Amino acid sequence: MATKKPLILVVNDDGITAPGIKVLMEEMQHLGEVVVVAPDGPQSGMGHAITIGKPLRLDRVDIYPKVEMYKCSGTPVDCVKLAVNKVFKGRKPDLCVSGINHGLNNSINVLYSGTMSAAVEGAIEGIPSIGFSLDDFSYDANFEHCRTYVRGIATQVLQNGLPKHSLLNVNFPNVDKLQGIKICRQAGGRWVEEFEERVDPHQREYFWLTGKFQLEDRGEDTDVFALNNGYVSVVPTQFDMTAHHVIPELNSWSFDIPKS
Repeated sequence: MATKKPLILVVNDDGITAPGIKVLMEEMQHLGEVVVVAPDGPQSGMGHAITIGKPLRLDRVDIYPKVEMYKCSGTPVDCVKLAVNKVFKGRKPDLCVSGINHGLNNSINVLYSGTMSAAVEGAIEGIPSIGFSLDDFSYDANFEHCRTYVRGIATQVLQNGLPKHSLLNVNFPNVDKLQGIKICRQAGGRWVEEFEERVDPHQREYFWLTGKFQLEDRGEDTDVFALNNGYVSVVPTQFDMTAHHVIPELNSWSFDIPKS
C-alpha cells in the first residue's frame, strides 16, 4: 500500500523570489510534497503582524517547475494562515519550514523576525515548525553549507515530532566549515537603537532606524556563543510568553485596591 508523502509548507519573510527560500524548497523536495506560500515582496522585521485593515491577495505563480507556489500580498503570518485555511483545504501539513532567512534570528531578534513568526504561527496551528536563518544579509548569500543540516534537522522533526506549543529556531554562522550542531538557549541581549535624522526636499524631518546589538549574556550555552564558534545553533522555542517563575512572587503581593 502506497504511503502518502509528508506535506510540507515552505514560507519566508524575504519574498517568494529570494534565494534562501529556493534552497529550502529544494531540500524539502527530498522529504515530501512541497507547497510554497510566501510574501510577494520583502517582509523582514514584521514580527507576528497580520493584515486586518485591507484585503489579502493570494495568486498562484509558476516560478519553479513542478512546485505548487503562491504569492501573498500580506505578512509571513498571513501566508501561513491562508495556507492552512485556503490552500490545504482541511489537510494539515506535516511540517512548516520558514526561511532560509538572509540574516540571523538569534537572541532577541526572534521577537522581531517575520521568518520566526511564520514558524510560530505554524506551531500555533499544531504543525511541527522550524525557522532557518543564515548570518548573511546579502542577496547572493551562499547557502550551500546549510543544505545537509537543513535536510537533517527537518528529517528528525518529521520522524520525532515536536512537543505541543514548541518549535525550533535554527541559525547558521557564515563560515567555510561548520563545526556541528549545538542545542542552545536564547542569549540575553537587546538592540540599542539610534535614529538618524534627515530632512527631505520639502524640509520635513524623517528618520532611519539604526543601532547596535548589545550582548548581555556571556554564557557558553547560548545561540550567540555557538554561532561565534562556528556551530549551527538550535534553540527550542515556545510562544507561551508567561513568566511562570514570577507567578509565586506576584501571589505574595497585596492587591488591596480601595473600592470606588
